Amino acid sequence: MHQLRLATWNVNSIKVRITHLIQWLEQTAQEKKPIDILGLQELKLTTEKFPYQELENAGYLAIALGQKTYNGVALIVRRAALTALTQDPETAFLQVQNNIPGFPDEQQRLLSATIHCQNMAPLRVICGYFPNGQAPGTDKFSYKLAWLKALKSYLHTQLEQHQRVVLLGDFNIAPRDEDVHDPAAWIGQNLVSPEERAYFFEFAEMGLIDTLRQFSHPPKTFTWWDYRMMGFRRNAGVRIDHILINQALQGSCAACEVDKTPRTWEQPSDHAPVILTLNKTLAP
Repeated sequence: MHQLRLATWNVNSIKVRITHLIQWLEQTAQEKKPIDILGLQELKLTTEKFPYQELENAGYLAIALGQKTYNGVALIVRRAALTALTQDPETAFLQVQNNIPGFPDEQQRLLSATIHCQNMAPLRVICGYFPNGQAPGTDKFSYKLAWLKALKSYLHTQLEQHQRVVLLGDFNIAPRDEDVHDPAAWIGQNLVSPEERAYFFEFAEMGLIDTLRQFSHPPKTFTWWDYRMMGFRRNAGVRIDHILINQALQGSCAACEVDKTPRTWEQPSDHAPVILTLNKTLAP
């Protein structure tokens, strides 16, 4: 059965991590499990400085939405996975939307596009780098809640307009206590507050499915570990990177996993990629 693999990865500076990104894409291809669609977060460079050519040389097309020093998101697609009519930079990404419509924001955090892959109906892919929020009670936390509210409204329209929707990215939300290495130590902090978690559960009520939780995983399966205090070595992490799909895709959902390998490399991102495998069972 033919399959499509989507992934999300907060690279924490694409300039620093471009070698890791190319290495990971090549490694997954060598293992005959190529990544077909990838959402990146925290680019930390402007749109024009994104490494389009390096990725194209590796067989991938990309669109990016960046800003100097902070934030930034990108969507990448494996050229060989596209239909014959969309294997071009101008047609690989359709109906592109930068950021949340109607929500004025200087921070570049959301990028949406429709992607046509071989032997599969079109996918609406939304890549987000959700605000961190700093701490409850701060201006940054208020901004996060306002951003989440605007995102929820945008998702309503996307689910109405598109049959197959994927929301992926660094959500900066650990939905449940099992997604945190030490829930007691996190009480009162951002990422786990009732307000943030409520939005995650509202996404579920809208019909978006947390794909990792569709499969069995060992306890303490996380996606982010602090660089400090040997966080990764102690597995003192949290699960804040997610891939959500709407119900039309649930029947095609074959696997979802966290690939911790890049986190073991020298000078890694503090996040690990999350990979979703879909069976290509839908009519084109």
